[in-house]
Amino acid sequence: MTLGIVILAAGQGTRMKSRLPKVLHRLGDRPLLQHVIDTARALQPTRIIVVHGHGGDQVRETIMGDDLYWAEQAEQLGTGHAVAQALPHLAGIEQVLVLYGDVPLIRTETLQGLLDVAGNGFGLLTVNLEDPTGYGRICRDSAGRVERIIEQKDATPQQLTIHEVNTGIMVLPGHRLADWLGRLGNDNAQSEYYLTDVLPMAVAEGLSVAVAQPTDPVEAEGVNDRAQLAALERAWQRRQADALMRGGLTLRDPARFDLRGTLRHGMDCEIDIDVLIEGEVELGEGVRIGPHCVLRDCRIDDGVEVQAHCVIEQARIGSGSRVGPFSRLRPGAELAGGNHVGNFVEIKNATIGEGSKVNHLSYVGDAELGCGVNVGAGTITCNYDGANKHRTLIGDRAFIGSNTALVAPVTVGKGATIGAGSVISKDAPEERLTLTRARQTTIEGWKRPEKKS
Repeated sequence: MTLGIVILAAGQGTRMKSRLPKVLHRLGDRPLLQHVIDTARALQPTRIIVVHGHGGDQVRETIMGDDLYWAEQAEQLGTGHAVAQALPHLAGIEQVLVLYGDVPLIRTETLQGLLDVAGNGFGLLTVNLEDPTGYGRICRDSAGRVERIIEQKDATPQQLTIHEVNTGIMVLPGHRLADWLGRLGNDNAQSEYYLTDVLPMAVAEGLSVAVAQPTDPVEAEGVNDRAQLAALERAWQRRQADALMRGGLTLRDPARFDLRGTLRHGMDCEIDIDVLIEGEVELGEGVRIGPHCVLRDCRIDDGVEVQAHCVIEQARIGSGSRVGPFSRLRPGAELAGGNHVGNFVEIKNATIGEGSKVNHLSYVGDAELGCGVNVGAGTITCNYDGANKHRTLIGDRAFIGSNTALVAPVTVGKGATIGAGSVISKDAPEERLTLTRARQTTIEGWKRPEKKS
């Protein structure tokens, strides 16, 4: 059976109070509309049609895909009018599924269940809410069959007591859709063409209405303002956290975890509170991530401990290393393994050999460190001359004393020692002590100035 999916994404979203079209506001790492499209694609439809309106050019520039068809709703005249704009793309489609670009948490499994019960007929996704305020109510006859949907503004006091409500998501037979939409009227409180008004037409023609419900009502919740967006963000994050924990990851508090990308992990990994994962992140086995860290597009190998308040971006940390607290690994940082990178250390575009340590208050940029190097506190690789970047090379087992400035391009040989407080602008030979330091002098008879009374 051919399936066409129509995604309604033309609303302005005035309650968002934003110049950005509502469907482009982000949930996790993706725009709201992208979530819906990704779910739609998982159903392997014949065609996906996105009905756009407000900010249409921006929507089309942001949401890419050769498999998408676009239809413009120039005037916002209701959901029925919006679906009608997609009709030119629905020729020959047997099943039409209507989704909404601001309902991002709907699951593929829920939609497949609705398609299955609807078959060639009419399918409706409903939910039962304790507080149904704002939703269209499902009206049933004495035998429990769905008769119609009444919008809240048009409902009687008795109808307002109904708790089963319409989600707006429905399955329609493609060969009847054009006729039904052509007969819609706008005699209602909003003067709009409601898609829900095709339901009584279907009933009058003898079609039964099949009903399905999601396992969790949050699947059908939409975004109208930033408070609702924040609420769905937490629901989305909890859904991801639950999936990761079922996969064997320990989260010390899943309510304080954010995944805005993809996380792959080995066995016995642990993540503490308020950790943000962005992009593609991969953890080996036995990795421990401390609280308040940001991991972005990085690989962390087996047995690594990342302590509190670290930022790891486009970097790789080799097995058995310890990083942090308060360390920053910028793009191009590569730790071979068994490394210590300590508090307030920044590493950028540099390779750190196996067993080397940069423990305190240092900047290592555009550099290559061998194995077993010890970098003392306050060391700076002076890699920028105001126009160009230059590299610093440090051989195996070198010892860099505290408060040293290495003025690149410069090479420190294997086993070399650099005395504390030095400014090294020429190559330092292997296995020798190199230092630049003014002679210490004591001035006899000197007195500290005193403030005049």
